[in-house]
Amino acid sequence: MSLAVAIQMDPMDSININADSTFVLALEAQRRGHALFHYLPTDLALKNGRVMAWIRPLQVRRELGNHFTLDEPQLVDLATMDVVLMRQDPPFDMAYITATHLLEHIHPATLVVNDPVHVRNAPEKLLVTHFPGLMPPTLITTDRRQIMEFRKEFKDLVIKPLFGNGGAGVFHVKPDDENLNSLLEMFTQLYREPVMVQQYLPAVRQGDKRIILVDGKPAGAVNRVPQAGEARSNLHVGGTAMKAELTARDREICDAIGPTLRARGLVFVGIDVIGTYLTEINVTSPTGIQEINRFDDVRVEAQIWDAIELRRAATAQVPTA
Repeated sequence: MSLAVAIQMDPMDSININADSTFVLALEAQRRGHALFHYLPTDLALKNGRVMAWIRPLQVRRELGNHFTLDEPQLVDLATMDVVLMRQDPPFDMAYITATHLLEHIHPATLVVNDPVHVRNAPEKLLVTHFPGLMPPTLITTDRRQIMEFRKEFKDLVIKPLFGNGGAGVFHVKPDDENLNSLLEMFTQLYREPVMVQQYLPAVRQGDKRIILVDGKPAGAVNRVPQAGEARSNLHVGGTAMKAELTARDREICDAIGPTLRARGLVFVGIDVIGTYLTEINVTSPTGIQEINRFDDVRVEAQIWDAIELRRAATAQVPTA
């Protein structure tokens, strides 16, 4: 089955081919004989009910400095594509949300991965709140009084923007830290949304585990260990990737959330687990494939494409009205 696959993502020349998950997804699609096309989120338009985009035929190869070829752009109706991969990086802002509204016009006849409706309804730090038994003590508010009461109860805190990404704006506020009021003032100036306040988990010093789920089933994990003196474990801020095994608790978490992810059409998801707690469910543009592949000698991208092809085959058999 050869598919026409459009990838909505950031510029091809900006990616790190040794770490980027979209790149290996593209390599695997090409290996399977699928036709690839690339476009930027800014290339999208809705014209008289049709979702249009300036797409460019794409070829990829694992060659540093020569990893892609893009042909001339052509304006097409994305409804003519079999699959659209929504893979641009956050921030999860109104531009991102608008893109989900546009892609909703073509899904599921054209399979959008992940389902744009449920991407829109599942911000990373909010979807997790639907599983309160799995997450650490958490407060989401703009009310400074409640934050101070939360601090009295839990002492050691992590404060982060509700729609941030990549570890940006994440602060560890220790019990004796005198900067909390100033920090909250800064958040108020920078963001209109509430902040997320959580009990600090000392287990983060042993790592923040990224687990990839494919159609609700765990496909592998990588541990991300923060640098000394750093509370954030994200790889692009200096965290170190290390081999990880799935524990019984990890599998319990995956079993609890997996059916919801699958039912919502969230085919490719990355969750974050610190110690025994689920902290985030990443559905916009999760990463971690290449690190897991190297440590476990697997090809997670093949599992993702197996799931995409099964879903595409199922939607193609549904008669249209």
